Amino acid sequence: MEETKREKFTRLAESRMNAALKQISLIGNLANTSNYEYDIHDVDKILKGLRNAVNELEVTFKGDSKSKKFTL
Repeated sequence: MEETKREKFTRLAESRMNAALKQISLIGNLANTSNYEYDIHDVDKILKGLRNAVNELEVTFKGDSKSKKFTL
C-alpha cells in the first residue's frame, strides 16, 4: 500500500522536527563557558538567527519565503 500525502507529511514532519530540536539543544551546549568563549553580541546573533528562521518557516507555510544562511 502506498503512503498517502498525509502519512508522508506526518512521517517527515516528526523526523525533521526531532532533528531540529536536537540541533537546537546542541546549540544550547555552546553556553558552557568551561568549553567556549562568547559575548552577548554572539548570543544575540544566534537567537536572532533562530527567531528569523522560525518567522521564515511561518511565512513558508502561509505563502513564500527566501532562505538565508546564518553567519556569526
